[in-house]
Amino acid sequence: MATSHQGFDFIVIGAGMAGASVAAELATHGRVALLEMERQPGYHTTGRSAAIFAPVYGPQPIRALTRASGDFFATPPDGFAEHALISPRPIMMIAREDQADKLGAMMAEVASEGIGEQLNATETRDLQPMLRDGYAVGSVLDRSGQDIDVAGLHQGYLRAFRRSGGVLVTNATVAAMQRTAKGWQVSAGGQDYAAPVVINAAGAWADEVGALAGAGAIGLVAKRRTALMIPAPEGVDTGPMPLTNDIEEQFYMKPDVGQLLVSPANQDPMPPCDVQPDEMDIAICIDRIERAFDLTVRRIENK
Repeated sequence: MATSHQGFDFIVIGAGMAGASVAAELATHGRVALLEMERQPGYHTTGRSAAIFAPVYGPQPIRALTRASGDFFATPPDGFAEHALISPRPIMMIAREDQADKLGAMMAEVASEGIGEQLNATETRDLQPMLRDGYAVGSVLDRSGQDIDVAGLHQGYLRAFRRSGGVLVTNATVAAMQRTAKGWQVSAGGQDYAAPVVINAAGAWADEVGALAGAGAIGLVAKRRTALMIPAPEGVDTGPMPLTNDIEEQFYMKPDVGQLLVSPANQDPMPPCDVQPDEMDIAICIDRIERAFDLTVRRIENK
């Protein structure tokens, strides 16, 4: 028989970045239970992030949301993080000759927001010397890009949540949800939790959790994106190099603690799961990276 835990004002399902952050905010207003199906928070998307603050990336609403979060990353609340959450990482969107129209279109779109400058082929290669000679005719450069300490950010929210009296429960897969006269009863991990309000922050599983509550599907689709860590070429200082992204998002490469994080930027629909990379995507990634950059991938550190 399930054990009943009453007295919560909010139940948040999912303790990744979305769930941890909303739970931390809500815990200053009431008693919050944060339910996580894994043994530790942030196991899935949060723990596999490209970790970049990219004002130039995405459609206009996403760019606006990114800019709105900048002050928090730069000056988090006292005691939120032990170290700085961000550090400079320019972002370069490169274009081949056949993509030149995309380059102009992107520059026109972001220029009014003051977040990009257009570089010619020489200027692009000066900033990203690993590019093959003649590969790119130009780029859009965003000098306001930043690396994000995702683990530090996530743990900061979880610490704030606990300081405010929040209750984190792991190994708590939601099995059932029932509407009651007083709100919701949520069965998870063999226990029952009750609260007037439930927040669904279950990421790839959000539609499945919504269905348990009797909500109609809103069409959320889990997608696999492959990423690899490879060694940087010997003797090459990658530290100051920008994150380099194909302007049509066919690949990206980002320096990462003396190595290179590379991806074919695939977005393959699949059921929610503990996702693993596909060997074909790995091969596509290596091919695209070797075509664009003057390097040969001889070893994959992890994937």
